[in-house]
Amino acid sequence: MNSLLPESSDLSLARQPATLPPVPFGPAPLIEGEDAAAYDELLVRISSAVRPHDIFEEIWVRDIVDLVWEAFRLRRLKACLMTAGARSALVRQLSPLVGGAQADGLARGWAAREPAAGAAVAEHLAAAGIGLEGIAAQGLCIHLDFIERVERMIMAAEARRNAALREIDRHRATLGRQLRQAVLEAEARETAVAGEGAAA
Repeated sequence: MNSLLPESSDLSLARQPATLPPVPFGPAPLIEGEDAAAYDELLVRISSAVRPHDIFEEIWVRDIVDLVWEAFRLRRLKACLMTAGARSALVRQLSPLVGGAQADGLARGWAAREPAAGAAVAEHLAAAGIGLEGIAAQGLCIHLDFIERVERMIMAAEARRNAALREIDRHRATLGRQLRQAVLEAEARETAVAGEGAAA
């Protein structure tokens, strides 16, 4: 019995919280504001793809899910850092054009993707001959050290995820060899018994 998968193989049913199985490895490693339903769906989808055969594979599947989730979280963090850097760079560029208070308000609205703020920012930058790509580049430079650290953390999570996948492959290969050996031994015993019966 696979404790990571619901009894039904229907993913639409699996998405409903009532059909999710109890997780034997503790609560999901979520932080405030993260979507528990999205984590549960990821767990069900990866479990459905891997179909763990025993407790070891279930542990590795949970590790894989947690590491995939961690990489997603870090990518969101990277995007937030880049947006924050671009906003700071935008305030710096707009302040001489419209004043500090208005520049801060426009940058806040631009970062929140408000259409009116976006249009006003584009208009002011165009008038000054500044492109949004340049603002993004300046923003990247502001948080480059942190972004590089986040990139390294993403790479580490992906490397650990790949190691867990390799462990499942190795485990299954070993199990397959053991099963084949057991079958050969059983066949050899059966042949020996049959030979003794014929000789008698």
